[in-house]
Amino acid sequence: KINDNIEKYSVLRAHMAVERADVCLIMIDASVGITEQDEKIAGIAHDSGKASIIVVNKWDSIEKDNSTTNEFTDKIRTALAYMPYAPILFVSAKTGQRVEKLFPLINEVYANSGRRITTGVLNDLLNEATNRVQPPSDRGRRLKIYYMTQTGVNPPNFVVFVNSAELFHFSYRRYLENCLRETFDFTGTPIKMTV
Repeated sequence: KINDNIEKYSVLRAHMAVERADVCLIMIDASVGITEQDEKIAGIAHDSGKASIIVVNKWDSIEKDNSTTNEFTDKIRTALAYMPYAPILFVSAKTGQRVEKLFPLINEVYANSGRRITTGVLNDLLNEATNRVQPPSDRGRRLKIYYMTQTGVNPPNFVVFVNSAELFHFSYRRYLENCLRETFDFTGTPIKMTV
């Protein structure tokens, strides 16, 4: 029962900390690996629309070979599949290894979260994206995308005006989000899209 209360209190504190934060650093202990608690906190940051960086600490204590970093990165990407936008940084707080890279990355991610794109530039991107991959259709009805505009920042919010929201399939939403990420640097920040 005490453990349950501690768990509830720590999750509540995590919620409050995420709400106050501009950028969330999700710390993972390299010697333990990604835990269920890490996944919960990352989920809270993602659901709150916070810019995030995944920081793997105690990297100096791990036995390494040529593929250790890639294997650990793959494990993180699998466990946190909903956060492909979050950069991963391997550090050691004890030795100071790569810690100096953290603050420029925090500034970059925060700037990306506050980035505004004009409606004209967005619609040029939208025209190019729809010419490359046609919008989906269902039973003879094709999705028509009229225009897109940005309505907010932190995280970037986009509103897409279409002829039928039911035709706007999740995969096409993800395609447009990927086009936005390729064209404009939204590293470290989730993107909210309203149809």
